[in-house]
Amino acid sequence: MNKKVIPPNPEGVQEIALREALEERYLAYALSTIMHRALPDARDGLKPVHRRILYGMRLLRLDPGGAFKKSAKIVGDVMGNFHPHGDQAIYDALVRLAQDFASRYPLVDGQGNFGNVDGDNPAAYRYTEARLTEAARLLIDGIDEDAVDFRPSYDGVMQEPAVLPAAFPNLLANGSQGIAVGMATSVPPHNIAELCDAALYLIEQPNARSRTLLKYVQGPDFPTGGIVVDTPETVAEAYTTGRGSFRVRARWKTEETGRGTYLIVVTEIPYQVQKMRLIERIAELMNEKKLPLLADMRDESAEDARIVFEPRSRSVDPALLMESLFKLTELENRIPLNMNVLIRGRIPKVVGLAEALTEWLTHRREVLQRRARYRLAQIEHRLEILGGYLVAYLNLDKVIKIIRNEDEPKPVLMKTFRLSEVQADAILNMRLRNLRRLEEMEIRKEEKDLRIEKKSLEELLRSEKQQWKKVADQVREVRDTFGPRTPLGKRRTTFAEAPEHDEAAIEEALVEREPVTVVVSEKGWIRALRGQVSDLASLAFKTDDGFKLAFFAETTSKLLVFATNGRFYTIDAAKLPGGRGHGGP
Repeated sequence: MNKKVIPPNPEGVQEIALREALEERYLAYALSTIMHRALPDARDGLKPVHRRILYGMRLLRLDPGGAFKKSAKIVGDVMGNFHPHGDQAIYDALVRLAQDFASRYPLVDGQGNFGNVDGDNPAAYRYTEARLTEAARLLIDGIDEDAVDFRPSYDGVMQEPAVLPAAFPNLLANGSQGIAVGMATSVPPHNIAELCDAALYLIEQPNARSRTLLKYVQGPDFPTGGIVVDTPETVAEAYTTGRGSFRVRARWKTEETGRGTYLIVVTEIPYQVQKMRLIERIAELMNEKKLPLLADMRDESAEDARIVFEPRSRSVDPALLMESLFKLTELENRIPLNMNVLIRGRIPKVVGLAEALTEWLTHRREVLQRRARYRLAQIEHRLEILGGYLVAYLNLDKVIKIIRNEDEPKPVLMKTFRLSEVQADAILNMRLRNLRRLEEMEIRKEEKDLRIEKKSLEELLRSEKQQWKKVADQVREVRDTFGPRTPLGKRRTTFAEAPEHDEAAIEEALVEREPVTVVVSEKGWIRALRGQVSDLASLAFKTDDGFKLAFFAETTSKLLVFATNGRFYTIDAAKLPGGRGHGGP
């Protein structure tokens, strides 16, 4: 059945060059990804999805110490009210905030299966429950006191915070990873107590450089521990420029098993390494005979990681065995640092340590000023009401008479006692039980206290010095909450120099020692047969090529080749082509 296609009205058609249309659409997509998805805000260290989850949980009253609620309820509310994207994406973000091996200071307290360091998936959101942690409460604290700007949600029905008040430097404390369009971010986690010390120094010395702050911030502090084996110079360079990477190694020790034998036990693995995948990789290497110094491996982990390595013999140097494992497996991992963040929630920029902390401190001062102004407005309103109450007490009989006799007592009260509308409403809404004699004393006391508080807030808002002093007090409070003596605040990652080993010794440790027979053809093609083969009659060669010489060697041998250009070349016997083909020229 052929339908006739009716062309659209030619007057309503606009001709746009494909290039312009593509540029415009791609730019809109890129900006949306950069601003509203992948890059964290330098002030609270959160991406929109995390901020919306925390605010959604706050609206559900999931305070620390309170009752848990189903994750499905949280995900549904966040998706319906604030985040119009997939439910799985929201749940994945929620799970990550609850995993103590992914977040240094978890913002969500999870109940149920939230996955593990082996790489197992969390349970579906209908089975798990969640509430906020104390750290999350600190991030949100003051949000009801006009501390931050709100903006309409995607459908314009509700309001959502553009940024959280953030009482601790969450960007650096919990880190962040994200890939936007044409830019990416990767901030490893750090220790809050160290960041607070650096922030206090910055308040005193606002122009301090990132290198100076490294007196306080040693480097990253990963939730899974480990050892950073970079030189202090490399670490300083990374924090100054905001770009670099950290070499993180597993923590290991030897355990004596008697008669000179020992085991190597790994107790901490690098950040973001899935333990199951790591063990599978080591097993593969053992099958491929690429770890000749290693006899056996077992995973004895329970709550804590415990991977046991058994050396081939007691004469094996444990450090050399570990060096071969570091070289071939994720027991050594590189964690990138790329502090590409949104400055003031708008401008993507790569910042150093000092600038990142300054952004947070400036935000804290703004939050302090806004909360002080909000409290002042509340005090003004309350003082106005208390003034009205006092008038009512001093003229009680007259007030009661007006209320009893007048049809519309409000305008009469306002005119008689020169009251404002707010005061008249307050008097009319007052309960009879509040007309006791004692109440007047209480009102006068409350008014006196409020006037003292009002004066101190006005002084605070006038003096920048006082504001920074107040911010410093708040930072000290956070430092005490997450101090090095608390279980959560204790530093987990340590620093060390990587031990120097002879490269040749490491190379040798990666090769299984086996006998081989090296065969060279007349045209200079070379190969290695496994074992010591004396009968070479059945060997095939390329057309117009034939056998020249053969000799016995081992896979750990070094071969010297004298070439027609008058030079010697060294080849490892283990790297020679196998005996199945014709070898290599």
